Amino acid sequence: MPGETNQRLTERLREAADLLEGQGANPFRVGAYRRAAETLVGLERDAADILEREGLNGLIALPNVGRSIAAAIEELIRTGRWAQLERLRGTLDPEHLFQAVPGIGPELARRIHDTLEIETLEGLEVAAHDGRLEQVPKIGARRAAMIRAALAAMLGRRPLRRRRETAAPSVGLLLDVDAEYRERAAKGELRRIAPRRFNPSGEAWLPILHTRRGDWDMTALYSNTARAHELDKLHDWVVIYFHSDDEPEGQCTVVTETHGGLVGERVVRGRESECRAHYEKRTPA
Repeated sequence: MPGETNQRLTERLREAADLLEGQGANPFRVGAYRRAAETLVGLERDAADILEREGLNGLIALPNVGRSIAAAIEELIRTGRWAQLERLRGTLDPEHLFQAVPGIGPELARRIHDTLEIETLEGLEVAAHDGRLEQVPKIGARRAAMIRAALAAMLGRRPLRRRRETAAPSVGLLLDVDAEYRERAAKGELRRIAPRRFNPSGEAWLPILHTRRGDWDMTALYSNTARAHELDKLHDWVVIYFHSDDEPEGQCTVVTETHGGLVGERVVRGRESECRAHYEKRTPA
């Protein structure tokens, strides 16, 4: 019989599968979560014990559990939350999540989210290691080190380590998903969810697109952030989440460029040079 941890993980995976199915996601992706749930139902060992003794690779080795789902299981075990599931529900609130880290209050949590556009504790941990966290106003090297240590304790890292860099789709794929999302959202063709943030009426207004491109499963939504609302960019900034069977979830933001040689073009933030090359290839000689 599965233990309490396995039962809770099974319920979350099945809920994600149901939500994805209801939002029109690829049946293969829906089935992957359901197969992983069935694996946990029949598992004689506690998944938390496997993670503790064998690390993430122990979870990856389970039948029907690849790296992406294993990372989700780890997130649930370590933190009791799963950002992807909360996003599907419309309840994701990264600023509230970051305040669970000692030394991060409401204002700092907001600056981290607005500056780095990350939504999970793992994403925060990566940013604390690769130097991006120190780009946030009022976070210097000492404070970043304190946050790294706090996250290591919260996430059970032994020893504290640099996370491997996550692969990402090409800018061509990302821009194609961005174009499909904005076109179908404008036509009212997409399912809508009711985000908890900035939505006092509880209205289901936020279009969501699930699509599979090659080996990548992608989800696109408008950026429902404080910064997007303040700058009136709600229907311009599009956040795309992506993962494959072998890669944990990553994300990027696509915006309309406002300066430089790509003014008026859609660009992936942080990958402007690749976007420039992409558009140059499409321009007739």
